[in-house]
Amino acid sequence: MYDLSLSETIVAVSTPPGCGGIGVVRLSGPAALKIARTLFRPKKDRRGGEPGRAVLGEVVDPADRRPFDEGFLLHFRAPRSFTGEDVAELHLHGSPVILEEVVRLAVRRGARPALPGEFTLRAFLNGRIDFLQAEAVDDLVRSASLARAKSAFRTVNGALSRKAAAVRREIIGWVARLEADIEFPEEGRPAAKKHYIDKIDKIYLEVDRLVRSYEMGQALGRGVTIALVGRVNSGKSTLFNGLLEEPRAIVTPFPGTTRDFLRETVRINDASFLLVDMAGLGRAGSPIEREGIRRGKKIAAEADGLLLLLDGSRRLSASDAALIESYRSRKIILVLNKTDLPEKTTPAEVTRRFPDLPVAAVSALRGDGLDVLRKMMYDVFFPLIPGRDIIVLRERDKLLLEEIAARLLRAKEMIASNQPIELAAEEAREIVTLTGRLTGEIRPDDILDDVFSRFCIGK
Repeated sequence: MYDLSLSETIVAVSTPPGCGGIGVVRLSGPAALKIARTLFRPKKDRRGGEPGRAVLGEVVDPADRRPFDEGFLLHFRAPRSFTGEDVAELHLHGSPVILEEVVRLAVRRGARPALPGEFTLRAFLNGRIDFLQAEAVDDLVRSASLARAKSAFRTVNGALSRKAAAVRREIIGWVARLEADIEFPEEGRPAAKKHYIDKIDKIYLEVDRLVRSYEMGQALGRGVTIALVGRVNSGKSTLFNGLLEEPRAIVTPFPGTTRDFLRETVRINDASFLLVDMAGLGRAGSPIEREGIRRGKKIAAEADGLLLLLDGSRRLSASDAALIESYRSRKIILVLNKTDLPEKTTPAEVTRRFPDLPVAAVSALRGDGLDVLRKMMYDVFFPLIPGRDIIVLRERDKLLLEEIAARLLRAKEMIASNQPIELAAEEAREIVTLTGRLTGEIRPDDILDDVFSRFCIGK
């Protein structure tokens, strides 16, 4: 359970575990600077700790005043700090032994070891950031792709919070009109049914857009899953290795070499793609191949997109066409492979047969056309995220938004079916409460514990 009184001074190493060029020990709380000064001896400034100014000095053990490292002391005075409290940071050499000793000495001087996420929790409790921004701090730290990091950073800077606040203002305005029509019907004619329905539709559109962005956020987090599908011996494993630029999959001239599946991550621009190489589709020659094909179809069905390989050294067959048709409704790129061999099927022919599908001609063996294919993969499979787009990254937020959307639809149905307006007003009040939970204005303590316990210590 987190201490919400903010009366104690906390301390932790705020840089990642392990050795590094620089390590930071952070203290936050009423005694932060006082404790830091007992461990730090400035080289010129006798006291050190002027707000916003880095002071060079030595770290010492208060017991004998003997130095054991050199670095900088930085002080951020409340409320102009990350946590909104007095903060002191010691920027030292990134030796785990030294950093742990500084934390130990700070604890002996009265600080308490910080819990996971406690610095960010204090920033939230002190009003420096709201709940959405606090969650985004953790998302930013844990981002596996640059695109997700950029999206999380926009939320840290308040993009999602501003959108949520705008939606909340719209809802409160709608609730106020409902309440006025209920409490003071004699003051004027109640708003027409269409007015209320149009207002709800406008709010619902914004909320639904945020809900739908969650799937995009998940793709940013885990990477976009791309399955390599095609007939036996179409060169899927060779292409898999070519895109990875390493011989990860076993490749032989014999059909059916790949019987299970392999997964590897490849970076293209700022995006992560999870490539899945699997057994070729077709008639199984053994129970093992049959199981491999079954698994392959399941993976293809669950993937975000498909690279469907065609063997350009063979004529486009009826089974090839049938395979393409079976996946035509999916996000797909037709990859005409083996351009290093005598051509039997041309890119123009494939495009003529399937004009609505993108086609890439490659030689996976020689690497010809792979750069063009990578660009095509990014354009076709990666979610389009302009700089101003707002993405929901957390399931908690998505679930709250889904409940808001559901209650909006219920209120709309009540109004449309001429039910008492008081019922719609009750739904509206619940929606206002939900929007408060979204930004943390209404905060159950168990939610705080769950969210901030997932943070790393020192953040």
